[in-house]
Amino acid sequence: MHNPHRRSLDEHDYLYGKACRITLCIRGRENQGLSAEGDAAAKRVAEYFSGIDIHYLASSPYARAKQTIQYLAESKLLPVAEYEELVERPIKGLDYKSTWDVIEEAIRKSFIDHDFALEGGETTWQAQQRAIPVIEKLLEEQQGKNIVIGTHGNIMTIIMNYYDAEYGYAFWNQTSKPDIYSMMFNRNRLERIERIWEPDSHAEEASIAADT
Repeated sequence: MHNPHRRSLDEHDYLYGKACRITLCIRGRENQGLSAEGDAAAKRVAEYFSGIDIHYLASSPYARAKQTIQYLAESKLLPVAEYEELVERPIKGLDYKSTWDVIEEAIRKSFIDHDFALEGGETTWQAQQRAIPVIEKLLEEQQGKNIVIGTHGNIMTIIMNYYDAEYGYAFWNQTSKPDIYSMMFNRNRLERIERIWEPDSHAEEASIAADT
């Protein structure tokens, strides 16, 4: 379902040619390396894509996002283009002290009121303003190709929410680390979103505990 509240990010509409598939691989938000469990999961990410043609790789510059697709980059002999615009959304400023319950409630509220954030934080609308131009740039430049992006759970949900309002707090709250979702576009129109990651039960639980 198209987001009826979508606000234009530019003065013109983008018109693209062939269909494009963007696959989003997510990890934790911290700018530090993966745990041993996270590294094993990154190898599984590469294995999943081993028989799929990948044409372009992009990532948040944060270490965990990059490392989640690093084995894939090595196996495909592709560079990883870094985009600062794909870093995680900070719902609060660094100087704002609060409990996780307050932060989680703020995230929930931010998907209802796109102009809401805690003091010093970034609203959903502000995050879309920085991230969506990157997505639309890739849709334009990589027409008809398969793109894999390493990013983070909240900003991934915010990107999806821009194209389909059904993706919000409840969706974000059930994502795993890592997780992989495929977005299929026809021109700049989202046609469908599919989860393509298959968690490895106990290993997945250990990875979440280590990397959250």
